[in-house]
Amino acid sequence: MRADHPPRRIVGTLAGVAAATVVVCASLALLWLALLLAGLDATRALAALWNGSFGSGYALTSSTLVRATPLILTGLAVAVAFRAGVWNIGADGQLLIGAAAAAAVGLAWGGALGPAAIPLALAIGTLGGAAWAGIAAVLRTRFGVLEVISTIMLNFIALNLVGYLVRGPLQEPTHAYPQSSEIPTDMHLPAIVSGTRLHWGFVVAVAAAVALWWGLRSTAAGFRVRAVGANAEAARIAGQIDVPRTTTHVLLLSGALAGLAGAIELTGVTFALYENISPGYGYTAIAVALLAGLDSLGVIATGILFGALEAGALSMQREAAVPAVVVTVVEAALVLLLLALTRWRGGSTAILARFAGTNSAAPEDVS
Repeated sequence: MRADHPPRRIVGTLAGVAAATVVVCASLALLWLALLLAGLDATRALAALWNGSFGSGYALTSSTLVRATPLILTGLAVAVAFRAGVWNIGADGQLLIGAAAAAAVGLAWGGALGPAAIPLALAIGTLGGAAWAGIAAVLRTRFGVLEVISTIMLNFIALNLVGYLVRGPLQEPTHAYPQSSEIPTDMHLPAIVSGTRLHWGFVVAVAAAVALWWGLRSTAAGFRVRAVGANAEAARIAGQIDVPRTTTHVLLLSGALAGLAGAIELTGVTFALYENISPGYGYTAIAVALLAGLDSLGVIATGILFGALEAGALSMQREAAVPAVVVTVVEAALVLLLLALTRWRGGSTAILARFAGTNSAAPEDVS
């Protein structure tokens, strides 16, 4: 562990940006080639992808940034966990629990509390996500259960739990649809820009990214997280760091961020709880975090990128008759190309290298 050197940090950041740019361009080139081989109009499809994501102010604010909000928060959840060497694959389940908790608050007290129910719902959703991640934390520290397994299993439990709630205790009064009633209008997150769907949840997501970046860089707790992620055994012996306690706190924080994403999605976009409230945000978040190099500020950019891909996919399907699921191929290609580039660069980013299966760790990752 050594003192941080700003010039080296700047060079590393620029290298990371360049690598991410290469990966994105290569993925889009692969998409263009795949569309050509499939006999589709690749140029028209990519134009539709652009128009649906960045082609207009409305597309940017009402589609891309709205979809980017849960991706930024779940991306932060994955990034902080991976930085500590904790493989939390359960952000999707934690998001679902956060949304369910926020819906319960809204349906129970939203009418009585009015706008004051918004911060309460966000807080309860955050606690719900943390509590769900806490199950995996207990299984890890007390029973040695790998969090990769427990968090994935908890995703399925959360999905079925939400399915039960929208067909049982929280189902709308007519019992015709598997969803809850809509939360009161006073509980809807207000729009940032009038006439658009962009709500204040996006500001919360950006603020969370900035706060997490500062916390990891400038606090003792952040140092412990980075030290454990770089080498848990060295952190325990040389740094006298309580590794189980640190990883438990990281899992709780990770779950809290994902739970907040669910609460914001419910109060800012869907306004009701239903089974498929998350189209896999927690899984896409892994790609968001990896492409950002697990950097909290980088997650803002990659979250917007993946939000643009998902928003543009619908436009591509509508205007060029290209199935929206094609974008999933692009997202997968982004991750695979990034991991390949990480290996080729010799593991310049320790956590990414470990995720790719290497054992090297760069000294600049713990500073």
